[in-house]
Amino acid sequence: MEKLESLQKEDLQEPKMYKVVLLNDDVTTMDFVIEVLMRVFFHSFEKASELMMQIHYEGSGVCGIYTQEIALSKHKKVQIMAMEAHFPLQSRVEEE
Repeated sequence: MEKLESLQKEDLQEPKMYKVVLLNDDVTTMDFVIEVLMRVFFHSFEKASELMMQIHYEGSGVCGIYTQEIALSKHKKVQIMAMEAHFPLQSRVEEE
């Protein structure tokens, strides 16, 4: 039993975390970025507005930090929303 417990302790590791980053562009509207931040990343209007301004002035902003699978899913949702709205909004996933 002790051997099993020690094996379980050794095998368990925290998953790597990944940042989802939105990138600024000159076409996508600020209102659309706020909508994405609220619908995909579940930020409040106030937090989404603050983050949108950071993206606008600094060129990018971290929307959230997730496990790889969730980060990639959110990245894909951003791509789909942008494509459907005919905006060139880009996001990327970076290891934390």
